[in-house]
Amino acid sequence: MSDRTVEIRFRVNGREATVRSHPMARLLDVLRQDLRLTGTKEGCGEGECGACSVMVNGELANSCLLPVLQAEGASITTIEGLPRNAAELHAVQQAFLTHGGAQCGICTPGMVLAAVSVLERHPNPTDAEIREGLAGNLCRCTGYMRIFEAVLHATQIGRASRPPS
Repeated sequence: MSDRTVEIRFRVNGREATVRSHPMARLLDVLRQDLRLTGTKEGCGEGECGACSVMVNGELANSCLLPVLQAEGASITTIEGLPRNAAELHAVQQAFLTHGGAQCGICTPGMVLAAVSVLERHPNPTDAEIREGLAGNLCRCTGYMRIFEAVLHATQIGRASRPPS
């Protein structure tokens, strides 16, 4: 890898960000090291576990596989950008707390973002849609049932917070 760096601009968690980085540096490393957004975790570094998942232009992506240059002009959401405000957790985060959906915490940020992605695409997801939406995220600790229960609970919280149609 050469020492050549470029200036890259994108939005992260609603704020403009400009970094000077090698264009092929992993988005994961830029988020954690340059921007100090350490909520995004590295599990495998090979795109197999989903621990480093972030939302890029509204789509779930493994930040360990994404060269930062591909983030130019993008809108990125990390786990730090998920709550609507500092005093209130996102429904998925609250459900993970309520149902014990996190243990060691390595998979949790990516799993939460995957669950949010599922609920954005399917406000009333079937069991199969939840399982498919979480399939790219691996957890070694919980056995998945508590995570699955948390997503179901978040669905109910979301329905309760939506205005009647």
